[in-house]
Amino acid sequence: MTVATPAPSRAETIADYSASPRSRGVVSASKRTWRRLPTVAKYAIVLLLALIYVVPMLVLINTAFKTPSGFISNPTGLSKTFSFTNFVNAWNEGDFAAYIGNSVLYTFVVAGLGTVLSLLIAYPVARRYVRLASWLLGLFVVALFLPNSIPTQFELLLHLHLYNSRIGYMFVLLAGLGVGPLLITGYVRSIPYELDQAAAVDGCGYFRYLFTFIAPIARPVLMTSFLLQAIYVWNEIILATIYLPSNGKLPVSAGLFAFYGQYTDQWSLIAAATLIISLPLIAVFLLLQRYFVAGALSGAFK
Repeated sequence: MTVATPAPSRAETIADYSASPRSRGVVSASKRTWRRLPTVAKYAIVLLLALIYVVPMLVLINTAFKTPSGFISNPTGLSKTFSFTNFVNAWNEGDFAAYIGNSVLYTFVVAGLGTVLSLLIAYPVARRYVRLASWLLGLFVVALFLPNSIPTQFELLLHLHLYNSRIGYMFVLLAGLGVGPLLITGYVRSIPYELDQAAAVDGCGYFRYLFTFIAPIARPVLMTSFLLQAIYVWNEIILATIYLPSNGKLPVSAGLFAFYGQYTDQWSLIAAATLIISLPLIAVFLLLQRYFVAGALSGAFK
């Protein structure tokens, strides 16, 4: 007597494909390559990365805790004080409280919508549901090297009456999706095509399947795309100074202009202000780092 096996639920299917060997293939290969390296080579690589990334950050932190006189007397030495006075002064002088709300709005809206658009673009290209999919993928790469057409964007915003508006500025930022479509395309190609066929047989609609099956499976690369675009939007200042002449609409990075000229010699305040701007991104990265590593590796090499 044959006993019918119940069909797996959607959550079980997503969990199976998310933890499949295919989704971990590149990471496993990287681990095997790392184990084959001699111990001296491993320490040399780690030391080199520390010198490139960690040392400048430590110098910045050390400078932020120095008094102006302490920095002038010994710019490269260790700080003899541990006070948050520089951070308080930098926060007040840079007027970051007036800008940080704008940056939070711009970052979450643009990065969130950009991730959704990247998924909508990348999925049919990865599955070749559209014609000339390879050419479209090549256009994604070419678009990374094209400069912003600022005069055209400026005229367009003027004609649409979106100049000096938050919506217009976010539209301009949203036009640059970056590497998101490329990463998601590479990741979607690793998902078995049989899952698409099974969903079609069960009568699952296109957008329902895309957002309830593919999106949870591709969560690592979606988080990576979101984080990369969030970093770009949070640190952006050039387009903001062009399209947002009103100070009340500028992002938090505009606060650094308060230290240009008048506080040029007070490097301790500049270092403290830089840390104030970067700390939110560091916190978000620490929360999403496991998704970032998995998504970046899987999306880049599949």
